[in-house]
Amino acid sequence: MWFLRLRELLKGGNRTMSLFLAPQSWPFLLALILLIAIAVIEGLALLLGFSISGWLDDFMPDMDVPSGDMAGHVFDAWLGWLHLGKVPLLVVLSLLLTTFAMAGFVINGVAHSILGEYPPVFASVPLAFLGALPVVRASAAAISRLVPRDETSAEPLANLVGKIGVVINGTARVNYPAQARVKNDHGQTLYVHVEPDGENQQLVAGESVLLVKQISGARFLAIANPRPDLL
Repeated sequence: MWFLRLRELLKGGNRTMSLFLAPQSWPFLLALILLIAIAVIEGLALLLGFSISGWLDDFMPDMDVPSGDMAGHVFDAWLGWLHLGKVPLLVVLSLLLTTFAMAGFVINGVAHSILGEYPPVFASVPLAFLGALPVVRASAAAISRLVPRDETSAEPLANLVGKIGVVINGTARVNYPAQARVKNDHGQTLYVHVEPDGENQQLVAGESVLLVKQISGARFLAIANPRPDLL
């Protein structure tokens, strides 16, 4: 009896290895290898008193997007959607690699069990990526509530009033806010929602704005930046 069970376990292990090593699974295996490499590099860096995560977070605020670069603003909007700025970049990247790999292996495994073959890479990779994004966003949102903020960098969002930002996603109208990127006094990039301070006005993606009043939480009234040279 134990021999039969052992044989079944070995068969299951062989099926798992076949899934991992299948040519159609190489993007997901590569994601796992990158995840392990990041963990090893970050671990070694911490032993040496250096943090890759901290370096990446210090680098990110300097990635300014020109006001006319719509592709850059779309990319910036994705960063805000993934809660980057509230969660360290390395955490978001690790979540993305993990969920992308898991989703890919699940897709390949299910397809093989039903169809008897693995789906092509050009089909499985987009599906795995799209399936991973909501999980990454939800996980990052949960983690953002647990990330400790030290006294030197944490400050009330109300202190953003008077700061210059850039609308990065959507068109803001009264009662219909759009997402904007703004830096606080510590150089940290934050993502807020803005709507125009006036009827029949709108703020479009790529436009530089001045935050004039906090409505509630991360929602602000804003006007077109009267001094674009300040951005």
